[in-house]
Amino acid sequence: MDVLYWTIIIVLMVLAFVGLVYPIIPSVLFLLASFLLYGIFFDFSPFNWLFWTIQVLFVLLLFGADYLANLFGVKRFGGTKAGIWGSTIGLLIGPFIIPVFGIILGPFLGAIIGEWIVHRSSFKKTIKVGIGSVVGFISSVFTKGLIQLVMVIYFFLVL
Repeated sequence: MDVLYWTIIIVLMVLAFVGLVYPIIPSVLFLLASFLLYGIFFDFSPFNWLFWTIQVLFVLLLFGADYLANLFGVKRFGGTKAGIWGSTIGLLIGPFIIPVFGIILGPFLGAIIGEWIVHRSSFKKTIKVGIGSVVGFISSVFTKGLIQLVMVIYFFLVL
């Protein structure tokens, strides 16, 4: 039975990392679920208040990193809230409309369309904002991946 339990825990952790590039998958929830299932399947005793405090701080850091990376990417390249919203919407629907490539094209096109519709920005400016949204997304994926990796390593160190 232990093999089945560990398989479930590991699958949830893997899904958390898949969620980095498919934002429709709530990465942090899968990661926290893997920790909780370990406690349910095996034992909660390794998880004291310090463990949960550190993990919650990492979760907050994950949300902050996601928001700030997108904001930085779009704003740094001259975008506005319309570009940020367009990028976010494109990031959510892009992978479903254009599988595989939609993860990059979605935020790029979303930022372009958002800037163009709301502000009637020039083609050159909208392309620049689209590139900024992709830069923000990629930096967000790397940052959140690193934070999640630290969370998983800490989990295994506590056991």
